[in-house]
Amino acid sequence: MTGYSRSPRLTKGAIVAFRPPLPLPSVIAFQYNPETLSRTVEARAAEGDGGTETFRLAGVPKEKITVDAMFDASDDLERGDSVAETIGLSPRLAALETLLYPEYATTIANTVLMNLGTIEVLPAKSPFTIFIWGKNRILPVRLSNLSITEEAYDPALNPIRAKVGMELQVLTTQDLKASHPGYGMYLAHHVIKETMAAIGTAQRLGRVLGSDVRLL
Repeated sequence: MTGYSRSPRLTKGAIVAFRPPLPLPSVIAFQYNPETLSRTVEARAAEGDGGTETFRLAGVPKEKITVDAMFDASDDLERGDSVAETIGLSPRLAALETLLYPEYATTIANTVLMNLGTIEVLPAKSPFTIFIWGKNRILPVRLSNLSITEEAYDPALNPIRAKVGMELQVLTTQDLKASHPGYGMYLAHHVIKETMAAIGTAQRLGRVLGSDVRLL
């Protein structure tokens, strides 16, 4: 027995969050990949008075990704994992939730500035977040909505099984400055998308209609 398996190792999806000046990102890998992933793609049509303006685009489309991920501490509990035994899934859920929170230090600092009468206090920045779903889908995103359903608890009422629904707004070249690392990341995604479209497009109308037809 060599231990070699012919079954390919399943790539896990993940959300990665960068919080400068911290050098290392937070990696929140899906324990189990969601069975479905829903995407909404909305065109950015340019405003115009008809004619040739009808076909103009103001930029790349808006895209929203919705996923439902399952988290379960059963395997960790069976292995005797001390964290799972003490607080269950709380650390994983907290890692996702804090993507929507300003850092507490920034909240305190802004409160002090407002109490001192500072005229302009800048809102806190959210972390730079990346959604990874295979090698061909690495996208800068903003977590816009989080829905958590806790389905089972340990004796101390720590969640040990939960379903997490996430809505992710893809950040495009319309949303980011050219100097931002997410700009090039989305641009690479755009190139991959066009390459895949070229591969999957029928080159002749005959393949569709049964015979070549001149349309234009």
